[in-house]
Amino acid sequence: MAKDPVLDFYAELADDYHLIHDDWEKSLRRQADELDAIIRARIGAGTHSLLDCSCGIGTQALGLAALGYRVHATDICRELVTRAECEAAKRGLAIGFGVADMRALGAEVEGVFDVVLSCDNALAHMLTDSDLERAAAGMAAKAAPGGLVLASIRDYDALACERPRFAPLNIHDAPNGQRLMVQLWDWRADGPIYDLTMFILRRDGGEWRMSHHSSTLRAVRRDEVSAALARAGLAEVAWRLPPASGYYQPVVTARKPA
Repeated sequence: MAKDPVLDFYAELADDYHLIHDDWEKSLRRQADELDAIIRARIGAGTHSLLDCSCGIGTQALGLAALGYRVHATDICRELVTRAECEAAKRGLAIGFGVADMRALGAEVEGVFDVVLSCDNALAHMLTDSDLERAAAGMAAKAAPGGLVLASIRDYDALACERPRFAPLNIHDAPNGQRLMVQLWDWRADGPIYDLTMFILRRDGGEWRMSHHSSTLRAVRRDEVSAALARAGLAEVAWRLPPASGYYQPVVTARKPA
């Protein structure tokens, strides 16, 4: 069986994923508050049921569960789900977990939810129009009538034009040592696809250690995401950019007709 490069990327990164954030614990709380504000603005307050269909190690699922959401969290990568389960157990959070492909949520996840969530640029792994439409249809299938679909991506409307060779250098001064993260982006000539290599350098005392992880992503524009959501039968598609939403990436929301 051929290897799946996306699964390999995240399986290798699972133990170190929190290092992407300056302070992961603060990020859990901040993102939960920002996403909660967006959700309440669209569907009102309440103890909503929520499916995080690209949960990773739980960056959004953990914080939202701590705010009272009834969370079920899935990801295509078993290693990420296992890490998220451990993090939930540490915090005493009652979250259901499963392994599922967001392109096949209708078949792989039971029930429907008030909110279906996919953050942290997961849609950029949908390298073809078909994959993007299947992901949108999967999220739409799991939204209850009147429910909300919410996703975030990088600002690819700008990045696809600029085609930068690297992401800004991140330097973190942590109590257990300094940490640097560098991302190299190698753009392909035949379309909005780029090969990402992430280098994580950690200093422990006087010694530096480095790990690196590689994947391929698509610079999917906002109009492409909007069109896929509309074709999936969702309505009221709207974007909020970081200056307005407070969230660190552009956020799209759409409603499932009641």
